Amino acid sequence: MVNGLNFIFFFLIFEIFIQALFIIVPILLTVAFFTLFERKLMSSVQRRRGPNVVGFWGFLQPIADGLKLIIKEFITPRRAMPTVFVFSPL
Repeated sequence: MVNGLNFIFFFLIFEIFIQALFIIVPILLTVAFFTLFERKLMSSVQRRRGPNVVGFWGFLQPIADGLKLIIKEFITPRRAMPTVFVFSPL
C-alpha cells in the first residue's frame, strides 16, 4: 500500500509542476517580447536601429538576454561583508 501512496503523491507533485509550467512559461515569454517591443519602439523614437543582432529582426534577443542573465557570475569583493554588500543598494 505504501508504494501506491508514493505513486499518487509523486503524480500529484508532477501534475502541480506541469500546471505551474503552463502558467509561468507563457508569462515569461510575454514579458520577454513586450521588452523587445519596448526596445524597438524606443529605438525608433531615437532614430536608431534597436536590437537586431540575434535572429531575424531581433526576435531571439530576449532569449539571448535571458541566457546572459542566467550565466552571469555574481562576484563579491574578498574583504567585503557579504550581507552588507548584497543588501546595500536597498
